[in-house]
Amino acid sequence: MLFLYGNKNIVGSAAALVALGLFFGGVIHELWLAIVAGAYGIGYLATPSSKALETSISAQMSSAQVKAALDQLAADIKGRVPSEVSSLVQSISQSIVAILPTLAQDTVADQNTYTIRQTALEYLPETLKNYLKLPVAFRNMYPVQDGKTATALLVDQLTLLDGKLKEIVANYLSNDTQALVANGRFLTDKFKTQDFLTPV
Repeated sequence: MLFLYGNKNIVGSAAALVALGLFFGGVIHELWLAIVAGAYGIGYLATPSSKALETSISAQMSSAQVKAALDQLAADIKGRVPSEVSSLVQSISQSIVAILPTLAQDTVADQNTYTIRQTALEYLPETLKNYLKLPVAFRNMYPVQDGKTATALLVDQLTLLDGKLKEIVANYLSNDTQALVANGRFLTDKFKTQDFLTPV
């Protein structure tokens, strides 16, 4: 299905249909099958592959470096994802930037703090990278889970992550330890092994 919905196959098929139209229109006669096949091949080979998303964010980065990486991530996905996804990424980034100084000052080696940081900083770029690997037509049209497209699933997951990170920021500011423990467990269970973009 990834091949069928892929940009290369779509462009190649469109080129082949044009050539086939020329045959039925009487423009070409001999070797029409070879011309149609050649048109498909030219269209397929001439279509560039999707640009890979290279941005990665590490827990070893300083707050300033993480902010710069998040800004780069937003720039890299601009125009390549729906506006709703861009807005959610921006909101999630704001929560991450808001909480980083607090995490940096935390002198206790807290597993929940580590989970929150890693989930936010690894999950976001990796999920977007996996999403952008999918052909545009596939991610917007083909149902991959529960009748939802990859785009719909991405919006659902980012909305959930956005809400949880807002809760985490509020809980850190109010020093609500129990709520932070619950948030950390939730993020681990929900996102650490999430593979919702893999077709079933």
